[in-house]
Amino acid sequence: MTQRTYIFGGLGLVLTLVIGLAYFVLQEPTTETILSIELRPQDAGLVATGHQIYTRNCASCHGSNLEGQPNWRRRNANGRLPAPPHDETGHTWHHADATLFDLTKYGPAALIGGTYESDMPGYEGTLTDEEILAVLSYIKSQWPEDIRSQHDQINAGNGHR
Repeated sequence: MTQRTYIFGGLGLVLTLVIGLAYFVLQEPTTETILSIELRPQDAGLVATGHQIYTRNCASCHGSNLEGQPNWRRRNANGRLPAPPHDETGHTWHHADATLFDLTKYGPAALIGGTYESDMPGYEGTLTDEEILAVLSYIKSQWPEDIRSQHDQINAGNGHR
């Protein structure tokens, strides 16, 4: 491949990520979602349940230590992005609780729409809302305190969505 091919491929990836981010920034969560979704990383029982569910349903792609797949920012041969990390090195904490919940329940392809494809399924019908909340609470419980604080600011409307 030529350098030009890599440049255009990189530009395509950046454009796709910008469009996806714009969707999440501009999308207004429903009132029901805003009122009912709040991660609880301080709830030891919920976090323990979330860890078990994460191990069964998420770790095979996102890693047992939330590390994600290698080269998660570069598309695979099939054109899809590898699973990102859910630890502090990834972008999970950049999204508000309601957005994370919707991404998990419905999957990125359903939220982004159009021709966007992802290996991440929606878990609606597989996990209950409480199980999704438990998994996300477990993930947040693993972030360093400064990242949790930044995430709380996002939820308060003082950062990204």
